[in-house]
Amino acid sequence: MHLGGFIIMKKKLVIGLTGTNASGKGEVANYLKKKHFTYHSLSDIIRESAEKSGMEPTRENLISLGNKLRKRYGPAVLARRVKKNLTGKDIVDSIRNIAEIKELKKLPNFVLLGIDAPVSLRFKRSLKRKRAGDDKSLREFILKENRERSTFRTHQQLELCLKKADKKLINNGSIKELQKKVERTLKSI
Repeated sequence: MHLGGFIIMKKKLVIGLTGTNASGKGEVANYLKKKHFTYHSLSDIIRESAEKSGMEPTRENLISLGNKLRKRYGPAVLARRVKKNLTGKDIVDSIRNIAEIKELKKLPNFVLLGIDAPVSLRFKRSLKRKRAGDDKSLREFILKENRERSTFRTHQQLELCLKKADKKLINNGSIKELQKKVERTLKSI
């Protein structure tokens, strides 16, 4: 059903987001929040753990802590934790491990979106957003991202996650163009 340009979802749906750094996952999440999806982030679970331990929440520290949590409690630990809070119309952001996908796929209404964009464009976006710990050179950006493409079961497995996406969005245009891609994707689900 359409209402003022928005699709109104009648069925329960959990949309998972995975993708490369600065690819537009946050923009997709913001758009879905406007459609009354409840936002959850696996990274926020890691951030909370970092705060409790007094650790600075830099990207490097969060990656390291996430890997430690997966090693200690199993690679699907973050997905198991977030599942407790799902309401039926949800976004689960920051999926970076195959075990997280497998855990969320147990839900009958789960769809994984993979978001990507050309690396040079993503680097420019990361410079504009000025997050603490973001890389200052394209070379650093690529090196750090390559570390996120592990195949080790308790580490970030970005490349494997993107391959498992049910739908893929290439965000190489404006925010409005990305929103149109999201809208078309929602219609196809």
